[in-house]
Amino acid sequence: MSETVIKTEDEWKKLLTPEQYRILREKGTERAFTGSYDKHYEHGVYRCAGCGLDLFRSEDKYDSRTGWPSYTAPIAPENIITRADNTLFSRRTEVLCRRCEGHLGHVFDDGPKPTGLRYCMNSAALRFVGTTKQ
Repeated sequence: MSETVIKTEDEWKKLLTPEQYRILREKGTERAFTGSYDKHYEHGVYRCAGCGLDLFRSEDKYDSRTGWPSYTAPIAPENIITRADNTLFSRRTEVLCRRCEGHLGHVFDDGPKPTGLRYCMNSAALRFVGTTKQ
């Protein structure tokens, strides 16, 4: 993995759309069923919208029926960071991009096999790159 990406808030604001900035840098959440990747099932890789780090594979995506794109596992465990999130009167586990520490979403333990995990991500925090299926 490459070096940590460090930018000023002004640099992030120039790089990201207002919605991406709100989610990635201010830990926002898009409304359920509004993100572009909720019902997206093309073959490829979902990267961090902030720094381009590969985060999730299309093969690990599934329809959780929650309104957000969901995955059973990250592309590599070392590409994400998890932290306790006790905001909104609940205990959750936040998921961040390891390279730029952008907020991606949360992980829950109610996912399908084989991991039993549901990485519930914000579409605006991701950028899809299609690949040819082999």
